[in-house]
Amino acid sequence: MASRTDKSDAPLDDLMMVMDVVDTLRHEEGQVARELKTDERDAAMVERLRHVYASQGIEVPEHILKAGVEDLKRDRFVYSPPKTGFQRTLAMIYISRGTWSKWLAAAAAVLFVVIAAWYFLVIMPQQRADAELTARLEALPATFTELVERVETLTENTEVEAEANSLAADGRLALEDGKNEAAFKAEADLRQLAGRLQQVFEVQIVSREGEPTGLTRIPEANPNSENFYIVVEAIDPDGNVLKQTIQSEETGKSESVDKWGQRVSEAIYDAVRRDKIEDGIVQKGVLGQKRRGELDVKWRSGVQGGAITTW
Repeated sequence: MASRTDKSDAPLDDLMMVMDVVDTLRHEEGQVARELKTDERDAAMVERLRHVYASQGIEVPEHILKAGVEDLKRDRFVYSPPKTGFQRTLAMIYISRGTWSKWLAAAAAVLFVVIAAWYFLVIMPQQRADAELTARLEALPATFTELVERVETLTENTEVEAEANSLAADGRLALEDGKNEAAFKAEADLRQLAGRLQQVFEVQIVSREGEPTGLTRIPEANPNSENFYIVVEAIDPDGNVLKQTIQSEETGKSESVDKWGQRVSEAIYDAVRRDKIEDGIVQKGVLGQKRRGELDVKWRSGVQGGAITTW
């Protein structure tokens, strides 16, 4: 019988013949095994194969037939699936890479889009807002100083200057204590104070057609009395109407309005009514003046403190 080394070096035709012999044996082995004992099986197989090939007109050498029997006994040319284990799992993963790689790529793309959206829509705006807040807080001390200087430039009123310095001091203290909202409120109050000082306008009586110029009210607290109001608006030097924050004495609420009813004495009310009756125009149309550097309007004689915002 030829050795394994001899078989590996055998011509290809011999190897193919051996494979054919083995295949034929697999079909014949069952019948031979039933008919013969184990020690007689090999010789019987060789003889039976010789007759099978001879009937087909094929002459097979003796060593080929014996080699086929030996290879059948060793299960040569039989595929045995690999045992389950880690290496087999890795091999199956590699084989199926064409399927799972597509799903992995799609999942990676979705994850990338989600992360990018989270960064650009959430993280970046938050980082920008944090940076702006930090910059604003760092600039607050200089802002307080600047606003106080602006107030001192606009007015010579020592009480107003003292109010500005007090607001700035409150803001700096709040900033040191980490009370950002209080610090920002102090800044807003200072800006409002400086803005009021800078404003210049006249409080003019409204005498347009279709709009009331004056009105009266019977107060609920005192039904036996009557309040008189002249409808007015704030006009700047360029003729623009300026909204004013007015507290209504009827509701106690403050509103930003472009015109309001200013309470006046009965004498002024009657004088304005007569003025308008003459030619439909109020000749003495200025009821008060707001000068630069002052906080309050300087009213004509007879103007009282109350006001209303609706009628």
